[in-house]
Amino acid sequence: MRKVFSILSTNSLHINAKKCRFGESKLEYLVGKEKISATTNWPIPRNLKELRGFLGLTRYYRKFIANYASIAWPLTQLLRKDVFYWLGETQAAFSTLKQAMTLALVLALPNFSQEFIMETDAFGSGVGAVLM
Repeated sequence: MRKVFSILSTNSLHINAKKCRFGESKLEYLVGKEKISATTNWPIPRNLKELRGFLGLTRYYRKFIANYASIAWPLTQLLRKDVFYWLGETQAAFSTLKQAMTLALVLALPNFSQEFIMETDAFGSGVGAVLM
């Protein structure tokens, strides 16, 4: 562990001790039940800090949510200065993202014996792609 911490320090990298777990025999990653539960139970954000927290959680899984950029667009617009107004469009985006988290695809190793399909989407403010 000291060697790992030394390498991190040498490269000016820092860890958040609250987010670290050491000596674990089991590790949950990608879209785990805890993350889905945290998202589906997330209350409507009342301020920028709460909205940033929600978007931070969902952004981590954006590659598994089709059309993430277009769904999240109304919410990301609230991050601009002095525009935090929760409207019907933002509520719809919030609800859609919460629902999408329960349906998020699982990352898997590619099967090179099968054909690959690339699905893309784009609009005026975002681009997304998924290799299926």
